[in-house]
Amino acid sequence: MTERIQSIEPRFGYGAAVQERNKVLRNTYWLLALSLVPTVLGAWLGVATGITRSLSGGLGLIVFLGGAFGFMYAIEKTKNSAAGVPVLLGFTFFMGLMLSRMIAMVLGFKNGPDLIMTAFGGTAGVFFVMASLSSVIKRDLSGMGKWLFVGALAIMVGGIINVFVGSTAGMMVISVMAIGVFSAYMLYDLKRIVDGGETNYISATLALYLDIINVFQSLLALLGIMGGERD
Repeated sequence: MTERIQSIEPRFGYGAAVQERNKVLRNTYWLLALSLVPTVLGAWLGVATGITRSLSGGLGLIVFLGGAFGFMYAIEKTKNSAAGVPVLLGFTFFMGLMLSRMIAMVLGFKNGPDLIMTAFGGTAGVFFVMASLSSVIKRDLSGMGKWLFVGALAIMVGGIINVFVGSTAGMMVISVMAIGVFSAYMLYDLKRIVDGGETNYISATLALYLDIINVFQSLLALLGIMGGERD
């Protein structure tokens, strides 16, 4: 009898762990979907009012970096409290507002709406592929983290430099790199949730949201550079 109980205990523990991982993944997907609503509202407000039009060059960079890192710090501090979700949604509204400048530029093209929908569809496709891979890959991908961080850091430094240089070729290179790095980051972050490495759904949502917004923005920049049609 004792042997049977001992054999059941590990199975019970494993089952509870699987349920907890599924709960985190489910809550992350719901919050991620919800986070897109403030993003769209922020982007719409920015385009409609032109509030971000003057945020170019160094000023825009300071506002973006200050706001983004400030919000991410606040999210980390509140992720285990009732304030965590509202702070995260406030961050996604801010990101939509910051994205509105690029969206307004793309909408200036004759085929602007088509480019935006293509970028959105491409991002959704990348997410679907990475979500599918994360559920079937058995290998531990935790070793990717340090390399992806180095890649993201290189992209950020390159992006800051290009704000002042204004090189179209540089923008294309950075965008291609960002699509590759943040698509891989998407797989890495999803796999962490699936494997139980991330147990807080607010932190998980933040990580995936940053992956998605970077892929979308980079795709949109590439499409605007390569496929934008002037009137």
